[in-house]
Amino acid sequence: MGTKTVDETVTAAKADDETVDATEAAEAQADAAAGDEPEEVAAEATEAAPSFVGQGAAAVVSAALGLVSLTGGWIGTVAAARETLIGQLETSSQANVATQIKAVYGDAWQTSALVAGLFAVVALIVGVVVLARPAFGAPGAPQPAWIKSVAWGGVALGVIGLLLAVLKYTDALLGLPSAG
Repeated sequence: MGTKTVDETVTAAKADDETVDATEAAEAQADAAAGDEPEEVAAEATEAAPSFVGQGAAAVVSAALGLVSLTGGWIGTVAAARETLIGQLETSSQANVATQIKAVYGDAWQTSALVAGLFAVVALIVGVVVLARPAFGAPGAPQPAWIKSVAWGGVALGVIGLLLAVLKYTDALLGLPSAG
């Protein structure tokens, strides 16, 4: 009922002795390594483990550029406004309506599509480089999953942005209205 036999007591005592021996061995190893300064040990551990900060930042940049390729950006807006102004200056008031629409709005539309396409291509390149980086880096250190996810998101946004930019540039998507 609650009493221990002699064999159980001896077995428990032997287990306690083995635990004490293992603890003493670990302390002896720690004392042998104590010659290293704590800062040196921490620095060695930090240098050995990759931080993936650059890859994480590049993955976020890829996703941001992909998003800009879809939504448009300040650069695309300025370039389109500049093309609109140039079209207004170069088109005479005597030109027919189709020529005026093409010069004032068509060129600006294509310029906006071109800038969006450039953002999409850069997003694709950065995303693919982030995804391919582990193949050329330290093979023993796997890339964190969140970096892969964000980089794949950047690649996907870049592909969609590039597709939309091509469709917009070729007037397959929301082409200019006809004047006649």
